[in-house]
Amino acid sequence: MKILVAPLNWGLGHASRCVPLIHRLLDEGHEVVIGGDGMSFTLLRKHFPKLRYVYLAPLDLHYSRSENQTWAMLKAIPQLLLWRNKDRLMLKAILQEEHFDQVISDNRPGLYNKQVECIYITHQLQIRLTKTWQWAEAMASRIHARMYTRFNKVWIPDYEDINHSLAGELSHPSNLRLSRKMTAFQYIGPLSRFHSPITYKPSPINYEVVAVLSGLEPQRTLLEQELIERYSGKEERVLIVQGLVNHPNTRIKRGNLTIVPSMADAELVPALLNARHIIARSGYSTIMDLEALGLLSVGNNKPLPVHIELIPTPGQPEQEYLAVWLKDAIS
Repeated sequence: MKILVAPLNWGLGHASRCVPLIHRLLDEGHEVVIGGDGMSFTLLRKHFPKLRYVYLAPLDLHYSRSENQTWAMLKAIPQLLLWRNKDRLMLKAILQEEHFDQVISDNRPGLYNKQVECIYITHQLQIRLTKTWQWAEAMASRIHARMYTRFNKVWIPDYEDINHSLAGELSHPSNLRLSRKMTAFQYIGPLSRFHSPITYKPSPINYEVVAVLSGLEPQRTLLEQELIERYSGKEERVLIVQGLVNHPNTRIKRGNLTIVPSMADAELVPALLNARHIIARSGYSTIMDLEALGLLSVGNNKPLPVHIELIPTPGQPEQEYLAVWLKDAIS
């Protein structure tokens, strides 16, 4: 089959969790074309330089510098609606030029068309909002459902058993109807790029602390600055991976700190496995990566080999919920 795979450009998580999916499709003999925009597009081009790529509608969102992102997201609603409609029109134009058997959209709600089987990937069947707006969570979840039930299938990257679920109620909603004649729902298990075959490079330095940053600006930069202030001049050897895949891959050494824009998986994995303390946002793709490496487990009382510090992006209720849900799994 000829398949278009297109992740949302909102941080790097949606693109990174498409990596094992693309590997699987290629192993099965399918022709894969990648669609997207921004840094997530750059990440996939680095992973799959030989594949063909098509540009889709760009999305360039920014958070507020404050801890409340409500107004930033409200102001972004017109931009999000316009982006969704542009995506739909661009997909229509692509399908007029060439045939695809399947379109797999990771949280790009505009990528559906009756001419082709369309699959939507999401772990957020239940939407979380800030305390001020919790009264609107059910309505927001219904609006999201109206979007994804336009697709033929919905794939949920989590375990079906909530006792082992990485996303908790986000992917196992108690009050949301998950049925419609035209839409099939399927739990496909966590998707991590670390599930793909990786040849690890021996690490010349073992870092006591490894921080992996991600997410929208300016909150990504604010966390980076906070960690530099926290660890400058300390005894621990600290590695900070900035999550800037479109920057030159230069390495900055500041005393006990090593700062890199990004790292290949073959280098990052041994750094994580040898660390004593890992710091990251509580984004869902990061959580799936840590679980794939055996550094995080839900419903398992075995002691973990490393201390994990999950820091939610301020004002992002999904990450705040995940940090609380996984508290027992990382403590």
